[in-house]
This record gives sequence, C-alpha cells and structure tokens, in this order.
Amino acid sequence: MEDKVLTDEEKEKLRKERRKRRKYRLLILLLLLLGTGAMLATSTYAWFTSNKTVSVNSIKVNIDAKNGIQISADGTNWKSIVQTSDLTGVHATTYTSSVNQIPSTLEPVSTAGIPDENGRLPMYYGTIATSESSQNNGQYILTATKSNEVDGSSGQFIAFDLFFKVDKDTQVYLTTNSGVKTEDVTDTGIKNASRIAFVNLGNTAAGSSISTIQGLNAGTGSQVYLWEPNYDVHTAAGVANARDVYGKTTTETGGSVLPYSGIIKEISSSNDVLLGEATQEKHSTLFKDVTPTYTTINGFSDYEQIFTLTSGITKYRIYMWVEGQDVDCENNASGGSITFDIQISTENPSSP
Repeated sequence: MEDKVLTDEEKEKLRKERRKRRKYRLLILLLLLLGTGAMLATSTYAWFTSNKTVSVNSIKVNIDAKNGIQISADGTNWKSIVQTSDLTGVHATTYTSSVNQIPSTLEPVSTAGIPDENGRLPMYYGTIATSESSQNNGQYILTATKSNEVDGSSGQFIAFDLFFKVDKDTQVYLTTNSGVKTEDVTDTGIKNASRIAFVNLGNTAAGSSISTIQGLNAGTGSQVYLWEPNYDVHTAAGVANARDVYGKTTTETGGSVLPYSGIIKEISSSNDVLLGEATQEKHSTLFKDVTPTYTTINGFSDYEQIFTLTSGITKYRIYMWVEGQDVDCENNASGGSITFDIQISTENPSSP
C-alpha cells in the first residue's frame, strides 16, 4: 500500500496534536514532580537532618542524703549535692583520669545499653542519607558512626562518673522532682525522646585507697539501669512519625511504652538501612531491641524504685542523651531545650 500524501492542512493539524500531547505529558510530569516535592517537604522521620541540635539549659544532679547516703564527683570529697561545676572541675584537680563529658548542646545518638570493656555505653551518632541502590533509590536511609567520649564540653551526649557511699545496703528511689523537662513556651517534644542510664562500675569498702575507688571498672559485666522518662506523651508530629515511619500507633497523651531497637554497630550507606527498617528484626547485626529497666510518665507522682546501693563505695557512670531511634526524635522536635534533673532518696513516702 502506498503511503498517503498529506495535505498542508492535514500536516498542520497533526503538528498541533503532537504539540498538545507533548504539553499534556509535560504537565503530568510537572504535577508528579510537584507532588513528590510536597511529600518530601512534609515528611517527618526519625533522627534530624544535618546541623539541627537540641539546646540543653542545664543539668541538675541533686542527691537527698537521708539515712547516711553521700555522693561525690571524685570518690574522696563527699557531700549531699553535686553540681555541674563539681563534675567539670575534677579532671584538673582530684580525679585526673575522669572523662566527664557535659556539652552545652545535644545531638541524637543511639545505644542498645550494652557496656563495653571500659564499662561505657557505646553511643552511635546517626545521620540521614539518600539511598542510591536500585532497590531503594531516593529513599531515606540511616547511617551511623561511633561517638567517642571526651572530657569537657564537646560531644553529642552527657556522660560522667558519680560515687555513692552508704554504711549499709540501701534501696534508693527517684523522687518526683526527677525527670527531663522543658521550660520552652512551646514544647517541641524533644524531652520525650530523652534517656538516662546508670551504669554500676563496681563497689569497694569505705576507706579503700583513692586509686582503688576511682579505678573501679566492672567492664562488660557492669549492670545497666536504663530509664525512659515521659514515655506516655507525644506531640502530634511524634504520633505521625510513629505511624508513618515505624507503623506504630500511639496517642498524644496516655500512650503506652513503644518498643525500639538501639544501634550496636556503625552503619554505612552500603548497608542501605531504610529508616522504617532500623530494627533488630530487619538488621540483627546492626540493632538490638531495647527494654528500659524502668519507665515513668510525664509528671509522675510516686517515687520510682531504682537500685540498691551496696555497703561501702559504689562507682556509677551516668548517661543522658536524646535517643535517635525514639519516635519523638523527628525534625519538628529539633531546637528545643531540656533540663535533666536527678534527685535520689533513700526514703519513699509513696510506700504505705
């Protein structure tokens, strides 16, 4: 069959139809791009984008000295209250081997709470990257590097040594003045992603040498007590993050404890760990499920039983941090300010 020869009028009509189809395809493509941009702009996800930090107003460590309990920043000078200046001043004076890291800002880190050979909790600093794999191309993935502890005001989390002295085995409690709070007019919700851990590094008899006291180190055998405060409250963004990223259902008030997995190993982009799959179930070599030793609601009204101090002197290492794997650690929460308060008592007025 011979090809039909088109008239000039037919050719012009065909050109118009082709231009119309091209414009239509371009319009569809533009709408798709705009839609994708809107989704990226409004997405919330665990961890913060780069250069977003959490201001820490102050750290308060108050110890009630009833029934003979005493506390010390260096294991030799005993008192009932230890302040930030006590913790930051001992490295240059009476406890030169101390590594008390108390930064003025915090950034999200994660730990499974498993002590290393030094009795320290390995903390991993997480960042968000974009997958380049053919399977997950363009999706958010989690990478993480180990954050080492240094004495001074740098670092992403708080860590310091504290010594307790009692004359007999003594059960201690967190008072209702303890917790993680904010004084901001608008609560960003970052306090809800906070954690505090007490690591028991060992015990020795009262009267032991200062080198023995300061050198206490139970290593990997150290007992870890992990506290999750404010577990029951979330911002609307935190609720959405729990749902959209982790597939978990919670509410702004009255929520239950939400399970999560802490990081146990550095994560590279080649691991291609999607944010919603940052769990032990999906990546057992990189994460471990975490079960806090105790949890408290926002503004708890009864003293919380924590641990028993053995007669003599016990060395604890205390950690305070923003847990990146918590559903409340999302972009809307960054930039808030929080205050850590620890007050320990040997008496419990909540008991009958």
